[in-house]
Amino acid sequence: MAIIHRTTLTPTKLELLTVWLPGRPWYRGGAGEPRLARAGGFRLDDPEGEVGIEFMVATDTAGPEPVHYLAPLTYRGAPLDGAEHSLIGTTEHGVLGTRWVYDGCHDPVLVTELLALFEGRAQAQAQSLTDTPDHEIARSYTGSAPLPPAPAAPCAEDNKNNEDATDATSIAVAPGLTLRLHRVLRPAPDAVADRPEGALGHVAGHWDLPDGDRARAVFAVLHGG
Repeated sequence: MAIIHRTTLTPTKLELLTVWLPGRPWYRGGAGEPRLARAGGFRLDDPEGEVGIEFMVATDTAGPEPVHYLAPLTYRGAPLDGAEHSLIGTTEHGVLGTRWVYDGCHDPVLVTELLALFEGRAQAQAQSLTDTPDHEIARSYTGSAPLPPAPAAPCAEDNKNNEDATDATSIAVAPGLTLRLHRVLRPAPDAVADRPEGALGHVAGHWDLPDGDRARAVFAVLHGG
């Protein structure tokens, strides 16, 4: 069970993302830096209790229209071997000391626990409360075989699609099995909680819009074949 500490982070998560996001191929902002606010998301527990796992929705209001990004993050007490390319930065935690913050698509602990969430073996947790399930997170898995743990070094590739499609990161989790995490989220009707056609599974989540309304979208999809 992850314990949520009421303490300081220097720099903050949003400050780290403000520097990191403009370098991503799916970044939708202009030449200036993003103006980010945390809008929602959820957490997963690491069974070993070593790695913090968070799926943060950050909204950028710097442009003419808000843009909503999904940032899968992991927090570690030491560097992750071979993952220098996915390091977002380091931060000083008021209780835990130095924390290495990674793009979680490249962290085997996050990918393994996300696959467990698809199957219902893991429970989504509230973003800012200790030991509090988030029952608004929808999940499904229709495959007949148990999902494997993530590779030791997940191969995550960013996919830049046309402007009418969701930009995403694809992760090959096993032969013939691909996990796709949407990086740019677009509010959709409540029916988005249903599994997308042709997918083996999905995870759908929620966040708050700048106008105070509540939004939902598919965060991650599992594809086979």
